[in-house]
Amino acid sequence: MADWRNSRLFTPAERTAIEMAEAMSFTPATVTDELFAEAQNHFTEEQIVELAATIAMENYRARMNRVFLIESEGRYRP
Repeated sequence: MADWRNSRLFTPAERTAIEMAEAMSFTPATVTDELFAEAQNHFTEEQIVELAATIAMENYRARMNRVFLIESEGRYRP
């Protein structure tokens, strides 16, 4: 998904969700007011909360896995 911004495979809403995931994965998180406003154009408040919670949980799992050297089940290859 290196070129997701230009891919026709994703809708504008999906691209916004991917951008949120990317921004939330940086340390510190880099979700700008502009990005949040764009999310509001595509999602309800409840959906934004659910999206952010899901992204946060995946970041938590990824970091915990690194601490304990837990290997991927083979679904993801960097």
